[in-house]
Amino acid sequence: MVNVLWLQGGACSGNTMSFLNAEEPSACDLVTDFGINILWHPSLGVELGDNLQKLLWDCVEGRISLDILVFEGSVINAPNGTGTWNRFAHRPMKDWLADLSKAASFVVAVGDCATWGGIPAMAPNPSDSTGLQFLKRKEGGFLGKDYRSKGGLPVINIPGCPAHPDWITQILVAIATGRIADITLDELNRPQTFFKSFTQTGCTRNVHFAYKASTSEFGQRKGCLFYDLGCRGPMTHSSCNRILWNRVSSKTRAGMPCLGCTEPEFPFHDLKPGTVFKTQTVMGVPKELPTGVNKKDYALLTVVAKDATPDWAEEDIFTV
Repeated sequence: MVNVLWLQGGACSGNTMSFLNAEEPSACDLVTDFGINILWHPSLGVELGDNLQKLLWDCVEGRISLDILVFEGSVINAPNGTGTWNRFAHRPMKDWLADLSKAASFVVAVGDCATWGGIPAMAPNPSDSTGLQFLKRKEGGFLGKDYRSKGGLPVINIPGCPAHPDWITQILVAIATGRIADITLDELNRPQTFFKSFTQTGCTRNVHFAYKASTSEFGQRKGCLFYDLGCRGPMTHSSCNRILWNRVSSKTRAGMPCLGCTEPEFPFHDLKPGTVFKTQTVMGVPKELPTGVNKKDYALLTVVAKDATPDWAEEDIFTV
């Protein structure tokens, strides 16, 4: 039996809702098929008041084995480093985190807020929010860059706003079955299984991207979303178009641009009006280009690609 404790800090509960919709495996499968015991979860736990406090202290003091600590939401340090803006079970949440992270065999940060600070950490960051081991792309965060759990790993980061439900459950299964050593983490402590490729990998609009055939409207089934609508799929690491949401679709397949929510810089441009769903350009060249592409080559490629665009590249390939 593997004990999992799930806590929330500065969160909207979006990752909890995502987790409860997991399919491969589902949240129920974790319990019935993989021997996971959910000690407590904000939406599933039955302990309240004194009973919950006792459970938490039992984990801290070793009377209950804490195999996996899952944290959702940002770590709130305000005001003045006390963390009292986010109290839980008679203590600042950050104090529980400091104690429980020492007792946990593995720590998993779920969602942008827990991994990099997310939207709560946007300037001017009045809540003094941070992620568990990163603040945006800077190492450190709440636990410090040298933190290692009892299992010898740093915080395992599963970013996203929210994170894909199956990313969460599959990592929990990897830990529960003793296979976490087979998972390689990238420089941001993300499992490469899900975050080595780009969101563009598997995108149904790749042919439109190649021929610079654009769309300027949401919800359309043809045309690339990168050139006009600010899609960040070509420079965002995620498997959203390989492991589909609800096994059916993704943002780009539904005609909405990727917002890059698995990268520490999210939300890009600080969500300033007119910058989110609009590609920022200089003399027609996007300010931010796909990884490995320079502006000179991009400009040349654009001329060649548009001149070579076949008629079928403008057609709706999703016929019924």
